[in-house]
Amino acid sequence: MTPVATAAGARELPHPTRAEIRLEGVLHALSDPVRLRIVRDLAADSDALFSCSHFDLPVTKSTTTHHFRVLRESGVVRQTYRGTAKMNGLRRGDLDALFPGLLDALLSAAARQAAARQAAARQAAALGGS
Repeated sequence: MTPVATAAGARELPHPTRAEIRLEGVLHALSDPVRLRIVRDLAADSDALFSCSHFDLPVTKSTTTHHFRVLRESGVVRQTYRGTAKMNGLRRGDLDALFPGLLDALLSAAARQAAARQAAARQAAALGGS
C-alpha cells in the first residue's frame, strides 16, 4: 500500500494502488452489512466526499472507524483528511476498471434485498395491527 499524495504537511493514509486491489479483499469488505450500507450511500452520490460522521450507523465510533479502515485497505474507498475530518469517496473508477459490472451488480442486489426487507416489515406491521 502506498500513501496518497496530499498537500504539504497533511496527514496521509495508505491506500492500495489499482494494481494492488484484489477481488477477495473487495468481496470481504462488502460482505459486511454495515460496510455495504456505507458503500451504497457513497454510490448514491459517487462524486461527493463524505466525512465518517455523515453516516448514521448502528455501531460505536470505534467500530465505524474499523469499517472504514477495512473499506480503505481493500481499495473500495479513498480517505483523505480535510482538516481533522476523514473524507470518504468511492473508488468506483478503479473498481469498475478492475471488475467490470461487479459494483453495480452488488449494489443492485443490495437494493433489492433492502426493499424486500422493508416490504416484509411493513407486511408484518400491518398483520400485527389487525
